[in-house]
Amino acid sequence: MIKKVFPILALCMFSSMLGVGIITPLLPLYVQSMGTTGVWLGIIFAAFSTSYMITTPFIGRLSDRRGRKLFLSIGLLFYSITSLGFVWAVNVHQISLVRLAQGVAGAMITPVAQAYVGDVSPEGEEGKWMGYANAAFFSGFGFGPLIGGTLTEHFGMNVAFYSMGGLNLLAFLIATLFLPEVNRQKTEQSLHPSFTEISQSSMVRGLFSIRLGQSVGRGVIMTFLPIFAATYLGLSTSLIGILIAINVLLQSLLAPLGGRIADRFSRRALIVIGSTISLMSLAAIPSAQNFGQLLVLSLTLGIGGAISMPVVTALAVEEGRKYGMGSTMAGLTLAMSLGMIIGPISAGVIADAINIDAVFFFVAGAILTGTGLFIRFTK
Repeated sequence: MIKKVFPILALCMFSSMLGVGIITPLLPLYVQSMGTTGVWLGIIFAAFSTSYMITTPFIGRLSDRRGRKLFLSIGLLFYSITSLGFVWAVNVHQISLVRLAQGVAGAMITPVAQAYVGDVSPEGEEGKWMGYANAAFFSGFGFGPLIGGTLTEHFGMNVAFYSMGGLNLLAFLIATLFLPEVNRQKTEQSLHPSFTEISQSSMVRGLFSIRLGQSVGRGVIMTFLPIFAATYLGLSTSLIGILIAINVLLQSLLAPLGGRIADRFSRRALIVIGSTISLMSLAAIPSAQNFGQLLVLSLTLGIGGAISMPVVTALAVEEGRKYGMGSTMAGLTLAMSLGMIIGPISAGVIADAINIDAVFFFVAGAILTGTGLFIRFTK
C-alpha cells in the first residue's frame, strides 16, 4: 500500500513546504524592516511554535481516533488562508497573530503526515520510508528560499506571501482529491494511553531530548542566520536564500540514504554522530567572514541533519506502534515546538544583551545538552 499512497502524500508535503520555505529567509528581514528588536523577532518566530505546541498533542490523539486525511486537509486549507495575513499585517503584533494562526494549521500538517507514513511503513523499513518522507519535506522547504529570494528581489515580498498561500492551496486539493484514508492497525486503534504513560518510555524521553536540542538550533538558524548574513556580511536576499536552501536541500538529498543506513546500523550511534557534526558547524558560524565560508558550514549542517533526523523519526515509528502513531509523533513534534520557542526568544535576548556571535555558541550548547540527555536516557 505504501508504494501507492506515498507519492501522493509526498507531493502534498513538497507543495506545502515549498510555500513555507519561500518566506523562510525573508520573514526576519521583513520584520526587521519594521524596526523591531531581537526579542520581538524571537517572539514572532516563537508564536508559531507556541500554538503548534499547544494544539499538536490533541490533534495527534484525535487523528489516531478519527483518521489522518481530515486533519491534514483542514490544516493545508487553513495555512493557505492565513498566508494572506502577512500581506495585510502592518505591525509586529499583527504578524505575531498570523504566526499563531499558522501554528494551529501546521499542527494538522507535519505530525499528521509523519503519522500517516508511520502507519503504512512495513516493519524493518521505518528508516527507509521516513528518509523518503524527510526528503519530500526538506526538498520543498529547500527550494523555497531560492524561489523566495528571487521573487522578492524582482517583485517584492507580497508576491512571496501569495505564493505560499497558493502552494498550500494546491497541496490541499491534492490531499482532498487523491489521498485515501489510511487503514490503521486495529491494535493501534485500541491504544489510548495517556501522555504520562507514553513519557515513561526511556526511548521517548531520549527522542524528546534530542529533538528539543535540534529544534533550538533550527529555530535560531532560520531566525538569525539571515540577520547575521545580511548585517555583518552584507549578503543579498538571493545569497541568503541559497545558504538556507543548500542546508535544507542537502538534507533532502541525503535523507533516503540516511534512512537506509538507519535500518542497518546502530541508530543510537548515528544520532550522536549527526548531532556532533551539527553543533560543531553552528559553533563555527561566528568565525565565517564571507559567503563561501558560510556555504561550507551550511553544507556540514545539512550532512549532520541528514544523518540524525531519519533515525529519530524511525525510532519514533517503533514507539508509535506501542503507544499510537499520532500520539507519539505529536510528542516528538511537541519537542520541536518547544525548541522553536526557546531558541528564537533566548537567542533574541542574547543578541540584544551580548551580540549575535553568542547566539550561535548558545545553540551549539543546546544541541550538546540534548545529545547528552539522549545518551543518558537510552543507555
